[in-house]
Amino acid sequence: MKIKYTLLHKDTNTKARYGTLTTNYGTFETPIFMPVGTQATVKTLDTDELKAIGSAVILANTYHLWLRPGEDIVFKAGGLHKFMNYQGPILTDCGGFQVFSLASPKDISEEGVVFKSHINGERLFLTPEKSIEIQNKLDSDIAMSFDECPPYPVTYEYMKKSVERTIRWAKRGKIVFNNPNQSLFGIVQGGEFENLREWSAKETVNLDFDGYAIGGTSVGEDKPTMYKMIEYAIKYLPEDKPRYLMGVGEPTDLFEGVERGIDMFDCVLPTRLARHGHAFTKYGKINLKNAKYKDDFNAVDKSCDCKCCANYTRAYIRHLLVANETLGQRLLSIHNLRFLIKIMEDIRIAIKNDKFLDFKKEFYKSYKQGEDDEKRI
Repeated sequence: MKIKYTLLHKDTNTKARYGTLTTNYGTFETPIFMPVGTQATVKTLDTDELKAIGSAVILANTYHLWLRPGEDIVFKAGGLHKFMNYQGPILTDCGGFQVFSLASPKDISEEGVVFKSHINGERLFLTPEKSIEIQNKLDSDIAMSFDECPPYPVTYEYMKKSVERTIRWAKRGKIVFNNPNQSLFGIVQGGEFENLREWSAKETVNLDFDGYAIGGTSVGEDKPTMYKMIEYAIKYLPEDKPRYLMGVGEPTDLFEGVERGIDMFDCVLPTRLARHGHAFTKYGKINLKNAKYKDDFNAVDKSCDCKCCANYTRAYIRHLLVANETLGQRLLSIHNLRFLIKIMEDIRIAIKNDKFLDFKKEFYKSYKQGEDDEKRI
């Protein structure tokens, strides 16, 4: 079956929405944060640990799985769910971010994008049709339309041509899309330009996708610009379908996105920070490699209910990190992901009670004060 979004309640003071997302693997409340499993694995975590932290939808990366093990291997295994033993919904991105990170403008043509493999330098060519065909074989619950994700900043003229091409690519992808159990999301681009965001949103909605993503954010712009990008696009997206903000995972950005009507978020940030010794806490991010934590026998965050915080101390985690023991990275990854998932759980409760702004104010007060204190050390 295709996914189904149901809007159940709107916060009376903001555009924040509470709803449900029904999939082949159950019904999940929104708004949600989705852990990223780039290569069919959320780094250092197994699927039981993902379940324990409350993970619902997770992401896998079309480009990386295309290179290895290859979509045919995953197809033979019975699709991503069986291949990675994850009994929950999976979203696959389209490879469009690799246009941003691996290709230069001269490599992008109307037909598709030329890449050099980051593994062996092999020349690759990804088209809208190929992206959809790969995702159909991966058999994720949600596939993404192939887009160009331009850097920031670019000229108005460049962005206009890019948006026009992304719309044409979306049409081409829809023609070849043929997995009846999979939903397909369109992606809105347009950069910082209000009229291009509006045009991109309206044209994408006219193609009648199962959900809509706002792309091209968190690519170098400042926070006020990112929030404007959301506002420029979201007013033209239908209320009866899910809205997904791509690549955003800072705690405060989750609040800002929800306040503007976003239902779904993803980001590699929580696991990437964990691998470098950084942890989210109620009082801001902390760097556990700092010497001040060597004899700190408190939990990473006393208010957190994850396995890491229930069983281990900051001193022990710091020891593991300094000794380059993988367990330290694993435990912090569990904690950081649970921290963001728990934020979304609390946000959902606040929306249902029309208390979103009160909860946001309470969270910001402690989180930003803590970050300021950490920076002064």
